[in-house]
This record gives sequence, C-alpha cells and structure tokens, in this order.
Amino acid sequence: MTLVARLQAELGAIVSVEAADLAASRTDKSGWTADGAPLAVVNATTVEHVQCALRLASEFRVPVITRGAGTGLAGGACGTDGSLVLSLAGMNRILEIRPQDELAVVEPGVINQHLNDALAEHGLWFAPDPASKAISTVGGNIATNAGGLLCAKYGVTREAVLALTVVLADGTLLHTGHRTVKGVTGYDLTALLTGSEGTLGVIVEATVRVRAVPLGDTVTVAAVFPDVAAAAAASARITAERLRPAVMELIDPVALAIVGRYLGPERSAGLPLGRGAFLLVQTDGEGAAIEAERVAAVMRDERGEVRVSSDQESGDRLLAIRRAMHPALEQHGTVLIEDVSVPRSRMKEMFDVIAEISARTGIAIPVVAHAGDGNLHPNFVIPADPSGAEGAAIVPDNIWAAADEMFRAALMLGGTLTGEHGVGVLKRRWLRDELGDTSFDLQRRLKAVFDPLGILNPGTMFAAS
Repeated sequence: MTLVARLQAELGAIVSVEAADLAASRTDKSGWTADGAPLAVVNATTVEHVQCALRLASEFRVPVITRGAGTGLAGGACGTDGSLVLSLAGMNRILEIRPQDELAVVEPGVINQHLNDALAEHGLWFAPDPASKAISTVGGNIATNAGGLLCAKYGVTREAVLALTVVLADGTLLHTGHRTVKGVTGYDLTALLTGSEGTLGVIVEATVRVRAVPLGDTVTVAAVFPDVAAAAAASARITAERLRPAVMELIDPVALAIVGRYLGPERSAGLPLGRGAFLLVQTDGEGAAIEAERVAAVMRDERGEVRVSSDQESGDRLLAIRRAMHPALEQHGTVLIEDVSVPRSRMKEMFDVIAEISARTGIAIPVVAHAGDGNLHPNFVIPADPSGAEGAAIVPDNIWAAADEMFRAALMLGGTLTGEHGVGVLKRRWLRDELGDTSFDLQRRLKAVFDPLGILNPGTMFAAS
C-alpha cells in the first residue's frame, strides 16, 4: 500500500490529491513555484492528524513540507515534487486567553489579526506585527521568527513566545518552555524552534506573551526628504537621541515614485510623493506627543517636509502611504521581496550600495526599510514570463547576480542575510557565507538530531541531501 493510500485509510477526507490543491501548495508570496508536484495535501485539524501524517511519512521516508497560510517570502513552504504537504491552516482555534498572566494559547493556524481582535476585548495585544498580519498565521510567524513594523520597540516574534508543543519527525509530541514570566530550566528549545522554518518539528500549539495596549495617544509624523541620504540621516538621529518610536519606516526615491503614481494626489496626504524619500514615524504611549515633537524637529533639521497627525483618521492616511508599497509594485509584475539587515549606523551605506548596483546593472531596485532596526527590503519586480516558466527560472540570472552582490555587501557592513523573512529555499546558497563553516556544520548536525531521516522541509535552509 502506498503512503497516500495509508493516509487516506487512516485520515479520510482531509487527505487531498486534487490537482488544484496540489498546485496551490507549490507556491507562496515570494513568487517561487516548486518544481514537480506533491503526492498529497493533508489538511490537519487536530494534533493527532499531524502525528499520524508524520509517523507514516517517516515510515515511507517521504519528505514533509509544513504549510500555513502560504504567505512566506523565502520559498520555504512550497510543496516540492514527491513530497507530502502538511497544511495547518485548519488548526485555527484560540484555546485560551489569560489576561491576569498576559498570555494566550493558540493553534498554529490562527491568523495574527484574529488573535489581536480577540485580545482587544481584554485590553491586550500580540506585539509581532508583520505586514501580512491580516492573512498570515501565528504558527508561520513563529516558524520564521517574523518581524514587522514594530520590532524596534517591541521585538521580533521570538520575544513573544513562551512555550511550544511540537510534533517531531517520527510523530512524537514534544513540549517546550513555560507559562511563567521567567524560566531558565535546561536548554532553550523554544527559542531554538522559533525561526527553525519547519526543519526541526511541526508546531501544533503555542503559548505566547501578550501585552497591555499602550496607554496614551498614538502620534504619526511623516516627511518627504530631498534624497535618501537626508531621510537616513534623520532616522539615525532619531535613534541617536534615544527616541524609541513604535514605527519608523523609510521609502527610497525609486519606491516612492512608484507609490506616488499608485496613490495619486488625492491619497498623498498633502505630501509630494513624486520626488525624494519618505520617512514615517509613529510614537505611542503616555509620552507620545512630546516624543513626536522631538521627532518632527529632527526631520525639519534634515530638510524634511513634515506632516504631524494626532488623530487616527489622518494618521491612517499617512500610514497607508507605507502600506501601499507592495500593492503598487505588484501592478508591474511578480515582486521578489528581499530582506537584509545592517547596523542602523550603516543603513545609509547599504542604500548607497543598492543604488550603485541598480545604476550599474540597469535593474530597478525600489527599497523600503524598517529604519528603526536597520532592516531593508530591496524589491526586484519581475515582469510576467510569457513562456510560463516556473520554479527557479522565474527569477532571471541577472537579478540573482545583483542579489548576490547585495547580500555580500550587507555581510561586509556587519549585517545579515535576513532580518525577518527567513532563509527558506531562496537564500540557502548564501547561508554558509554568513554562518561560517563551524556554525553551518553544527547546525546541520543539530537538524539531524531532531530529524534523523531528513524528511522535514528538506531543502529549506540547507540543500537537500
């Protein structure tokens, strides 16, 4: 009996071999499409479903690709040829909210925004704030250690994860972490599993730290600068003056021109979006107004044309300029959204490197950055291929060559290949360059401890052996 037949016999209708389901599982928001076709998709709704799928996959030695909402940007959750896709989207229950302990217990398929909607009734919120929070799952956020607009002040996902329940490759259930504010017993397997991109185990439950909604106002300050150097200088000064805004986003001139055309003058909030660079800052909490005044003063000193908003409606219009970035780019083709981080003091240098690569190669590379933490997102817009080519060929060689230069420059500046998207499939070729031989080999051996048969997301982070 084949693996699919065994799965259908034990799990029934949750096992799909429909062509449309198989095709949908092969791609994600990165635009990457895996070659070939998976054997089946298991639409798990219980822990027992996950355990059964992994137990049988281990028996048959079939690779398993774990998938949530498919919003990843590094190709790490795409169903490869001959694999079993394990979808956790149906495990979407909020199991517990404990306001007195400031924690929540959720299944992996809970949408980030849905969790925050439920927490709002208790005056609480889940701080991780990826741009995809309206459609991405908490399990996926944890698997990639997702970031977002609020990281500089409130941290990445790892800071919000207290405990995990994970199914290992052979179907064994593992519990890690604690429900207490502090806990240092043994190795920190919770932190290890957070950001492991499905290569060590499958998350089936998470206990996450939640926060009280900040008291006081939220004030939004936005400015257009003559060039990206001035905008980067303003963001560096804001940090140097020990201001800690909740949001600080920078859009370079190439990207801002695209956004300006997309929004039109009626949605530009009175700012000249057709030229220069854009910096958006939000302050929150009891000192928000005073902090915003200091931010605005810095922006003006750096030649920024400034708008300040203390009401939600006009603040949302300013924030909408930043959030329009990717819809604007997607009008021009498939967007390869890359992700490098450098020390905040060297962010201007990274912008200069990207601009030089763009000018020399003729490749337009619009950039948006989480300026508060030095995380840049260079974007490569790839026109649709009329031949219908899929898989690795969707990204032309000249773009990979430009990306190679960009990644190596980030490392030379003391940075990293990825601040929040993860390594996935698309960045694994540069992983050893950043980690070094000793760390790279140790991490491969660590994966083998958790996954001795190598069936969990093979090809993610490390090339499949």
